[in-house]
Amino acid sequence: MSVEFIGYVSHQESSEIHLPQGPAVNPPYLAAVAQAHEYGGFHRVLIAHSSASPDGFQIASFVAQQTRRLGILLAHRPGFVAPTLAARQLATLDHFSAGRAAVHIISGGDDTEQQRDGDYLAHDERYRRTDEYLDIVKRAWTSDVPFDHEGAYYRVTGHKSQVHPLQKPHLPVYFGGSSDAAIAVAGKHADVFALWGESLAAARETIERVRAAAAPYGRAAQIRFSLSLRPIIAATEEAAWARAESILARAKDVVAASPNFARRPKDPKNVGSQRLLAEADRGHVVDKRLWTGITALTRAAGNSTSLVGTPQQVADALLEYHELGISTFLIRGFDPLEDALAYGRDLLPLVRAAVAGQRVESGETAVV
Repeated sequence: MSVEFIGYVSHQESSEIHLPQGPAVNPPYLAAVAQAHEYGGFHRVLIAHSSASPDGFQIASFVAQQTRRLGILLAHRPGFVAPTLAARQLATLDHFSAGRAAVHIISGGDDTEQQRDGDYLAHDERYRRTDEYLDIVKRAWTSDVPFDHEGAYYRVTGHKSQVHPLQKPHLPVYFGGSSDAAIAVAGKHADVFALWGESLAAARETIERVRAAAAPYGRAAQIRFSLSLRPIIAATEEAAWARAESILARAKDVVAASPNFARRPKDPKNVGSQRLLAEADRGHVVDKRLWTGITALTRAAGNSTSLVGTPQQVADALLEYHELGISTFLIRGFDPLEDALAYGRDLLPLVRAAVAGQRVESGETAVV
């Protein structure tokens, strides 16, 4: 099984230890971070979505123009544009990026966040809408003849797109969400299912649930898995743990001052955050080096668990997840630009070399 690395680019410099600074859309910073990931050997970068963030399609187009090999994973929330329009937008992006585009479907687990953009559907209904949305998007991507659709949420008559994705049969579909409703839709539609940084036991359980959901569609062996983490690496293990504690100390001030975290509910409703908080309740450190300090502080505000140690120790921990069936790691640091370069220099080569060795031993073609 091969390995893929995804990084993260934001429209401005910010993290749990950096209050947002600079203009809301900072092209020089975006270009620098994207190019750092390309230089470091990442396969893709995630462009996130929120009800307050700048338009991801335009950021994705800019990143594509600033790089030559780097893939783009665009987070997209169904329900705010028509699925036929989204299909054309994504297919167009795939052409302008020379086949480097992928989409990360996030249906939304936070009612308050959804309502800021005028979406008042309940949680499970949002996933039913996503199911229908992706049915139409995929049909628009692949149909050579006009088609009609009439469902619970969308009605389309005689649609035929002039633009289909450059990638065939279509660009990759990543999918997030840990609830039963989310996993049911992921089993049908996802090429890659994305987990947040859970423990080994919890990740194994999620993988089994998703594969079971994919089985009725004959996709249990085809669906791949991504894990999101925030590695903290240093030359020695002691230095890495010291850095983790320094990050936590700095994050307390930033989280207290940042409106993004001030709006965070004390008891998040989305299942992914609940699962991360359950890991944090198990202790400050789980599985030897899965650190939950930032998870507890931010009440699991997204990707917040870390693997802490030397590059080799963190690589070894990533390989344990790889053995479970994780083929993709979405990793980002607390110092976004500097950490991207450090990962590319010190961490990614170790994982790639180990995976290549495993594939040679198993008789696979060692392309990582």
